[in-house]
Amino acid sequence: MKVVNKLAILGASAFAAIAMVPASSMAQEVVVYCGVQEEWCRPMMQAFERKTGIKVLMTRKSAGEIYAQLKAEASNPRADIWWGGTGDPHLQSAEEGLTETYVSPLLKDLQPWALKQAETSKNRTVGIYAGGLGFSFNVDQLAKRKLPEPKCWADLTKADYKDEVQVADPNASGTSYNMLATMVQLMGEAKAFDYLKAMHKNVNQYTKTGAAPARAVATGESVIGITFMHDAVTEAVNGAPVKVVSPCEGTGYEIGSMSLIKGAKNLDNAKKFYDWALTPEAQAIGAEAKAYQVPSNKAAPVPAQAPKLSEIKLIDYDFAKYGSSAERTRLLSKWDAEVRNAPKR
Repeated sequence: MKVVNKLAILGASAFAAIAMVPASSMAQEVVVYCGVQEEWCRPMMQAFERKTGIKVLMTRKSAGEIYAQLKAEASNPRADIWWGGTGDPHLQSAEEGLTETYVSPLLKDLQPWALKQAETSKNRTVGIYAGGLGFSFNVDQLAKRKLPEPKCWADLTKADYKDEVQVADPNASGTSYNMLATMVQLMGEAKAFDYLKAMHKNVNQYTKTGAAPARAVATGESVIGITFMHDAVTEAVNGAPVKVVSPCEGTGYEIGSMSLIKGAKNLDNAKKFYDWALTPEAQAIGAEAKAYQVPSNKAAPVPAQAPKLSEIKLIDYDFAKYGSSAERTRLLSKWDAEVRNAPKR
């Protein structure tokens, strides 16, 4: 009986002690929406857990899908931080008040293009990596079909490549929206949409994710895939017969970004993740995961395989304009009306 009473007292004491602990200190977790490839998402989350002891609950989706989810969940956010994915939907989310203002102490260590992303969004997002837009082709399949090597954007509209081009849907994919905005800036809007309609005749599939066309090229499912060049480099490093092309006319680029979600339930932990993700240690994980973007921290090692931005003919991409809610919504609506449903003949 004495033993039972002692256990009861100990149990009551333990319960009282637990009750006195603030809920925030018990809920050591953070919910992350990850916008890069699964192969990079997983080691990032695992490294943060090892570093801090904070449990990460992660969902991987394309940037456009994450933006749509943030809008749908605005009144009751389910995630705390959005890490990765092209910067345009991050900027739109910032403008629409879906993300939180935060000035990290790590900002002083970042590249100018990463800081510009923060300034443009009034510190509601920040650049974490950069990469140029281009396309790749399967060398073996090209030779098998006796097709010429594509070198320019204009080549992708040629009848030679009927049903041989793959690209993502710009509504779901930040990569493909970047391509849409790149064409408008490179050619002017009227000519850009004429170009996209002409290329549409050669498109075999509009995928949900931006990197999927690079994988389709690597496996021979598609001869040509439009992606960020680093995604195609990953396939080449893995041994696929892939050649990466920087288009002759010039091209756009992305600033992959990170944002705190407005109304985050684990905001303090999200800020810890945010600060950690800007460190050289965290940014080096990309190369280890065979993700060959250029990191934003000046002290982070740039992967040797990363396409050299200084050697690519980059346009002066207007992130503020094409990341704005009005312009992004307008261009996507126009693409839906004029390109997606255009005849294939």
